[in-house]
Amino acid sequence: FFLSLKLEKRTKGKLQKQICQVVLDHFEKQYTAELGDAWSSVRDVLTSPWCWQHVVLLNRFSQSPGLESSLAEQGYHPAFPAALPYLPAAFRCYTRTAPGRFPAQKHQPGTLKDYYLLNAASLLPVLALEVKDGEGVLDLCAAPGGKSVAILQCACPGHFHCNEYDDLRSRWLEQTIESFIPAPLINLITVSKLDGRQIGDLQSGFYDKVLVDAPCSNDRSWLFSADPQQAVLRLMQRKELSSLQFQLLRSAVKALRPGGSLVYSTCTLSQAENSDVISLILSSCSNVMPVDISGMARGVSQEFTLLSGMQQHELLVLPEQGRAWGPMYVAKLKKVPST
Repeated sequence: FFLSLKLEKRTKGKLQKQICQVVLDHFEKQYTAELGDAWSSVRDVLTSPWCWQHVVLLNRFSQSPGLESSLAEQGYHPAFPAALPYLPAAFRCYTRTAPGRFPAQKHQPGTLKDYYLLNAASLLPVLALEVKDGEGVLDLCAAPGGKSVAILQCACPGHFHCNEYDDLRSRWLEQTIESFIPAPLINLITVSKLDGRQIGDLQSGFYDKVLVDAPCSNDRSWLFSADPQQAVLRLMQRKELSSLQFQLLRSAVKALRPGGSLVYSTCTLSQAENSDVISLILSSCSNVMPVDISGMARGVSQEFTLLSGMQQHELLVLPEQGRAWGPMYVAKLKKVPST
C-alpha cells in the first residue's frame, strides 16, 4: 500500500511539474470570466491527468470473443444510455468510473484492432451527426481518426471522405483507418490532404452530413506544453483560430446539399472558438439554421457534466471528478434552400 502511495505521489509530482504556468494563468483569467464558479472544479481535473478516464469503443469489424466479458469483469459497463435519440445497435462502447485506461493495441499491418480508446465526450459529435447507411459523409478535419472510426461503427456511408490538411496527421489518419476498417469497406473511403477551407468550393452541395471537428486550442494538451516559448506563441495565435474555424465551417456549409446537416465540435472551453463561431455563421449565412440537440443533452446528462444556459443547438461538456470527460463543445446546424 505504502509503495503504491509513494508511486502515486511521485507520478503526481512528475505530472504536476509539467504543467505550463503561462497557459494555466491565461486559462485562469479567461475561464474564470466565462465559466464562473464552474472553472475551479474543471481546472482541478484538467491539471490532474491521473484522474482522466477513457472509454473502450469496440470495433464491429473485428471478431473479439471474450472481450466484452473481460471488460465486465474489470468493472466496465455500456457507456451511453439506450434512451439516446440516435444509438445504432452496432455501436458498442464501454466505460467505468475508475480512472486509468485499458491497455492500448499496437498497429499491426493487415490486422484489425479490436477497440479504440478515447475520451467519451469525443463520441458526442458523432452521435449528434446521426449518420445513416448510404449517406455521403465528409469528416473535414479527420485526424487522428477516432471520430471517423466511430462514424463507421454507427453506419456504412455510401461515400465517406476523410480529410486532413496536415501531412503528418494525414498519415496517422490513414494508419488509424487501416487498423479498424476491413479492405472492402476501405474502398468506399477517400482520404485526402486538401485545405478544408476549399472543399466547399471543390465539392459544392455534395454531402448529406459533414463533421467539422475543428482545430482548436486543445485545453488538455496545451496545459502540458513542454516548451514555454511555444506555449506563449500558441496563446498569441489563439485569437486567429476562430477565424480559421469560421472559414472551415463556411466551407462545410457549401459542401452540404440543401437539407443536409453538419456538426461542429472542439475540445476547448473557449467561448470565442465555440458559441461565438456558431453565432457568426448563423448571422452571416441565410441558408443555415440551428438544430435542437437538447434531447441528446438530456439523454447523456447522467454520464456527463454539461454547462447550463447553453442554446438548444449546442452543448459543452465540463470535466468533473469521476466524470472526467471533455472539454467538448458540440453544435448542430442544417442547410436550407437559399431564399
